[in-house]
Amino acid sequence: MTREPHLHRDGTWVGASVPRREDPRLLTGRGRFVDDIRLPGMLHAAFVRSTEAHARIASVDLSAVREVPGVVAAFSAADLGLHDIVALLDRPLHEFVPTAMPVLAKDKVRFVGEPIAIVVARDPYAAEDGREAAVVEYEPLPPITSDSAALAEGAALVHEEAPRNTLVDVSLFATEGIDEVFAAAHTVVEVRARTGRQNALPLETRGAVAEWDDRDEQLRVHTCTQVPHQVRTVLAASAGLDEKEVRVIVPDMGGGFGLKCVVGREEIATAAAALRLRKPVKWIEDRSEALTASFLAREQRYTVRAAFDADGRIQALDADVVCDMGAYSCYPFTAGIEPLMASAEMPGVYKVPAYRVRGRAVTTNKAPTAPYRGVSRPQYVMVMERVMEKAARALGIDPVELRRRNVITEFPYRGVNDVTYDPGSYKESLDLCEQVLRDEGWFDRRGSDPAIGIGFACFSERTGYGSGAFAQRKMAVVPGFDVSEIRMDLDGTVSVTTGTLSHGQSHETTMAQIVADRLGIPYDKVKIVQGDTDRVLYGWGSFASRSITIGGSAAAASAEKLGERLRVIAAHLMDVDVESTELDGAGGVRAGDRRLSFTEIAEVAYLRSHLLPKDVEPGLSATASFDVGGDGTFSNATHAAVVRLDPGTGGVEILRYVCVEDCGVAINPKVVEGQARGGIAQGIAGALFEEVRYDDAGQPLAASFMEYKVPTAAEIPDVRIEHLETPCAFTANGAKGAGEGGTIGAPAAVLNAVNDALRHTGVELDDTPIPREAIFRALERAAEPALEAR
Repeated sequence: MTREPHLHRDGTWVGASVPRREDPRLLTGRGRFVDDIRLPGMLHAAFVRSTEAHARIASVDLSAVREVPGVVAAFSAADLGLHDIVALLDRPLHEFVPTAMPVLAKDKVRFVGEPIAIVVARDPYAAEDGREAAVVEYEPLPPITSDSAALAEGAALVHEEAPRNTLVDVSLFATEGIDEVFAAAHTVVEVRARTGRQNALPLETRGAVAEWDDRDEQLRVHTCTQVPHQVRTVLAASAGLDEKEVRVIVPDMGGGFGLKCVVGREEIATAAAALRLRKPVKWIEDRSEALTASFLAREQRYTVRAAFDADGRIQALDADVVCDMGAYSCYPFTAGIEPLMASAEMPGVYKVPAYRVRGRAVTTNKAPTAPYRGVSRPQYVMVMERVMEKAARALGIDPVELRRRNVITEFPYRGVNDVTYDPGSYKESLDLCEQVLRDEGWFDRRGSDPAIGIGFACFSERTGYGSGAFAQRKMAVVPGFDVSEIRMDLDGTVSVTTGTLSHGQSHETTMAQIVADRLGIPYDKVKIVQGDTDRVLYGWGSFASRSITIGGSAAAASAEKLGERLRVIAAHLMDVDVESTELDGAGGVRAGDRRLSFTEIAEVAYLRSHLLPKDVEPGLSATASFDVGGDGTFSNATHAAVVRLDPGTGGVEILRYVCVEDCGVAINPKVVEGQARGGIAQGIAGALFEEVRYDDAGQPLAASFMEYKVPTAAEIPDVRIEHLETPCAFTANGAKGAGEGGTIGAPAAVLNAVNDALRHTGVELDDTPIPREAIFRALERAAEPALEAR
């Protein structure tokens, strides 16, 4: 018996913090993840991986592998004959260089950990033993381990077709006369910043279980991906199959954060091995592989100048962005994902009259880059917020006041970046965030303790990118729309498909709330179907905070269509005009004092179809699609961090964290808060702890959690969240995206707080993760005069 949760105060499911329907299953160990799948006769796979960062492959000898007890087969690229994965932009060659990513390396390896061969055995231990027996002969080449090395004259080429190791080089905006604006400016500030390479680090690593089904003549692949339809397309093309011969199924998934919204090579190779052997094959990525050979993100370098007038209003912004994208372009977003995002959206919440930007993606001998929660926005927001802080110091204006003078306050606002911002609460969120800290006494405490610093970050999050927004990037594969199908059964319950995919975002709950409101039924009467390419007509998956804005709008539209169908049938059965009927909000259709329940209507639709109107087909189902028009919608927030620096260690303790967010209508406020808190934790991790480093030979130096410093609960503070609500005018529920905002604001807020606490030292830090030693040295030097005075 289910407990009836409380509705929202206005009697709707949307807006109510109802319990997550997923939790009973997941918290009691009844979830089913990829590694839980056991099939009769299942084999296990492991990959022979490159030990060199950059080398030609002289030979691959797998003969000893096949002799290892328990090994069933071993395949190199030549054995499987798979087609390469190629991601494209419709841009000229001087802006974008297409490069192929082989499923298994053939002639050359381009990073340590690149898969060269797949070993299939009766158990995972034998597979591990087998890969150790592989003999690969290399002809080493000079490794490229930084963006500056990649761009240096005469540097070795990671891809021969990419001169100067540049995959993307775009100058999207260049306001005429911008140099004159800088020349006449009252104040010009400059920020030079670097951000460290990070791993998205989902709890569940990548994995796949593939099998050939003779009855269905279909290759069935269970995998933890955010984009099952794209995996199907690439797998079919790579293996030379029709798409109908491939079915991709996503079970429960333990996080993705963007790392799983691209098509991986190992999943394709595992499926190809299963196809060749006609036996089920499982591959589960271990944590060392996940840290070193999976997709990474975030390594960027910014050189930014900003011009201000005497009143503190920004006049111009000039930016150069270089993104180290590693060895390959990811599918389908390409190596352009980070520089194009940064270039298009850097002005953010500020009124910037003149703008010039150059964005480049360089290729290096490191694991390739994929989207990671926020995609460039944590970086460029950090840079813009450093611009505001430096300008405030130079002009002698309070940093919060300087922001107030520059944030967008009139909507819709057409930016210098040709993006239209829908209504938001940029100034209101900044005001409230500051007021919360003042009310809690943090400004007073900072005044009495020089080790305490307060930092702010004001930003917007472009969410729900539709096909128009993606087309502006000139992607050859253009994501955007979503499709939803709904079916009502005889008992009045409904099943709804969504092309989005939950990997922790509570779709089973929030999507059900949306549909329940549209039909007037309890939300536990709605079943959400996702992650199955045979059951879901088509979908682009979950990324870019699109699930509720686009997927939720499609589900709402299909429910409304079904509601209309119910009304048409009910009107016919009650012999009244359709216009006189309405859904009664209690699982039925009413016309005056007459009423038919959904179960009564369903009985006719399925069991007594001869009573239906002549132009109405049997059954109760509907299909609808949705695509956000224009430039998408913008959530916004202001974050503030209060930190204390430890002069003895250079450590940073976060004393308080405040988030004031506006994601439009929050479908489930508790879910939104959970998203914000999780994102803030990841943002703090990037600001203070996490970084994947490489040595000069291209060897990764963070192969375990001993080296890759992940924060624990002890390092993450209590987070106070305040909600503002500016409903979106062009999504079905007034909702804007909420998945990435926490991550976007945290690095800037923490970095600014640290710099505020260092204000008496004269030292300013602009890179993340913030080096503890730099803090220690700054505090040590500042303390020396006081010690000498004693």
